[in-house]
Amino acid sequence: MTDMGYDLTQVKLDRARPLREQIYPMVKTLILSGVIRPGEAIDEKAIAAQLQVSRTPVREAVKKLSDEHLVDVIAQSATRAARIDRKEIHQSFLIRRALEMESAAQAAARMNQDHADHLSDILTLHARALERRQYAEAIERDDQFHHMIAAISDLPRLWNAIEVSKAQLDRCRHLMLPRAGQAEATLEQHREIIRALNSRDPEKAREAMRSHLEAAYRSTEAVLDGPGLG
Repeated sequence: MTDMGYDLTQVKLDRARPLREQIYPMVKTLILSGVIRPGEAIDEKAIAAQLQVSRTPVREAVKKLSDEHLVDVIAQSATRAARIDRKEIHQSFLIRRALEMESAAQAAARMNQDHADHLSDILTLHARALERRQYAEAIERDDQFHHMIAAISDLPRLWNAIEVSKAQLDRCRHLMLPRAGQAEATLEQHREIIRALNSRDPEKAREAMRSHLEAAYRSTEAVLDGPGLG
């Protein structure tokens, strides 16, 4: 274990696949989950040493994260996890809301029973994760729910854009779930989205998604207004 605060020495990379594509989500998760704190230096050399790779794929992964405004790369200085910026988070919300409302509207016209069952199964797993207070898993199930709606819409590039746009919002999510009532509200909003999708009415689906994301953003604002967010 190094003084970085996280240990990657047990990670097994698939050498047959591009390394940067494996390192990128790994470092991104460390930032989004707060393991790498806002403003904390990212030691590319140490990460490469722990993963037993050259610095090149690590540098490429960090460059991609800088394109998403999750990392600040300062010439002749340290590379750091970006500090949480309220303006960036608000922009992320506006972009995500527009994209996901369209995703829901497109999905509504394509809904069938298999789609409905799959969404309900994800919701059940989400609820179980919350009951066990497994918040990281709950966030994963939440993402699966939204990803599934994009898959139903049959517009795969739309989800890619949503993932990039919501990265800033995701930095607050690990702080949001333990707040009283937040988890229960999210589950009920997801149920309402399923009902709207099952109606096969694009406008109802659009409105249910808008209501859900706006409620989530209000909770995000409460986190931003709270103490200790660097």
